[in-house]
Amino acid sequence: MKIAVPVKDKTLTMFNNAGHTPYFAVFTVKGGGMFKAFELQDLRPNPRTDLEEEAHEEEEEGHTCSHDHDDEAHVQEHMKMGKALEDCDYLVVKRGCKNTARAMAEHGVGIKKYNGTQAVAGAILSEISAQLT
Repeated sequence: MKIAVPVKDKTLTMFNNAGHTPYFAVFTVKGGGMFKAFELQDLRPNPRTDLEEEAHEEEEEGHTCSHDHDDEAHVQEHMKMGKALEDCDYLVVKRGCKNTARAMAEHGVGIKKYNGTQAVAGAILSEISAQLT
């Protein structure tokens, strides 16, 4: 099983908005049951080309983007993310828009919502490991 987590950089600190993340940390799950271990396999850049550099880095809860979420070009940018993660079983998110959800669904990637307080991807995966089946 493979799981992707949106992260800021190689520190593997979770990025709050999955659609605007600079990178995805892709982990492979080893073991099973209560004894799952998560091994970093890859750090993939977000393939979207419509993101402004450093935009949305510290988004606020009520943030709204200036782009049109139904614009076909914007939707296709999200589809690039789905394609880049199509070998993953899940994407763990704090926040994501309807286009992220649609792109993941079309590429067979399930979404797991994370509402905890951990900041680093490995700790987040350990916390939600029971949900990953």
